Amino acid sequence: MHKIKPVKNMNQADLVIFNTCGVRQSAEDRVYGQIHNLRKSYPKIKIILTGCLANRKDVLLRLKNKVDLFLPIKDILKLKNWKLFKNSKLKIQNYNKSSCNYLKIHPKYSSKSSAYIPIMTGCNNFCSYCVVPYARGPEISRPAEDIIKEVRKLVKNGCSEIILLGQNVNSYNYKLKKWKFDNLKLIENCKLKIENYKTINFSNLLKILNAIPGKFWISFISNHPKDFSDELIEAATKLKKVCELVHLPIQAGDDRILEKMNRKYTAKQYLDLVDKIKQAFEKHKPGKLYAITSDIIVGFPGETRKQFLESAKIMEQVSYDMVYFGQFSLRPETAAYKMKNNVSKKEKERREYYLNEILKKTAYENNKKYIGKELEVLVTQKKNGHYFGRARTMKNVKIISARNTLIGEIIKVKISKANIWNLEALKK
Repeated sequence: MHKIKPVKNMNQADLVIFNTCGVRQSAEDRVYGQIHNLRKSYPKIKIILTGCLANRKDVLLRLKNKVDLFLPIKDILKLKNWKLFKNSKLKIQNYNKSSCNYLKIHPKYSSKSSAYIPIMTGCNNFCSYCVVPYARGPEISRPAEDIIKEVRKLVKNGCSEIILLGQNVNSYNYKLKKWKFDNLKLIENCKLKIENYKTINFSNLLKILNAIPGKFWISFISNHPKDFSDELIEAATKLKKVCELVHLPIQAGDDRILEKMNRKYTAKQYLDLVDKIKQAFEKHKPGKLYAITSDIIVGFPGETRKQFLESAKIMEQVSYDMVYFGQFSLRPETAAYKMKNNVSKKEKERREYYLNEILKKTAYENNKKYIGKELEVLVTQKKNGHYFGRARTMKNVKIISARNTLIGEIIKVKISKANIWNLEALKK
């Protein structure tokens, strides 16, 4: 059996694994292009395709003569049992029909100071444009004990930033089967009133992680507005280790488009929620700056110019710090796939540009509030003689400092300049 080890260039590999995302057509197209070119240039290389596209029948038919193995992400742990033969197809040793739990994989972290922690997978929402429920299946919450154990170990080893991940992170809800004494003590330290300690929701999880000793930050993405409860608002804005940032995707500003998207809220309900979050930040962390970010899709089927301008109104009302724009693309199996994609590519680009101009104004106005403020910044890299990092609100910060050993540290800086997309600072 060959020992698998990474190589610097794809053309040096015996085996290439594509971990794919099918949320946007552009990402899917890159996969097709890379696999086609790889197979054409290096026909002996073995190719495995996993991730979202591995479950799609149309993808399998399109790539069946170019990919050696389509491996669902839930079975990723089975890779350790594959034998790679130089001139044959991939074969499996000790094949187990039951699926492996990939959330139990012990990852190799790319950074000592920052770690992404998946806490759930899948989605139950079935937004009409989104392929995730079909590619990943229903929501599954990772055992709270495993999350706590991983975070404790990371913090003990000096990790400064914990980022909790989930397709719908704030719907996390885990029913406990067993609960160790040391974790039970954490619950009691949090003063949580959980009946018989049987269920941990996302608010409870934040409180428990916040109680872990050590200096570190907690942030989380991505949320669904319908699951952002009053209890979560309280936890997200009050807990000291939880960063002053809420990512709250609106997706569209018009109620009819939101209904067609199956988002389960109106524009007014969304704006009321944003107001509650802002008021909670001002109550629990007075004088401290916070950030609200979002996602918006432009050119959803049937979206008129008038309906699109409702998204522009939302942006101006909320005054976002950042918005991630997406041009609508048809995804197989989704409800929107059957709708008429009648907004042209050129019009989608024009609408995205229009919204981005609004974002530039609101982001810059928000960034100017930081001038003269003292902030904590996690230093992430050094480039061209300067250090770079991010604040608790995920603002990018360029730091002028004479020190040579800042990377991975949380330091205090004073903001001297605000730009549209970043801040500049002097180390104190």
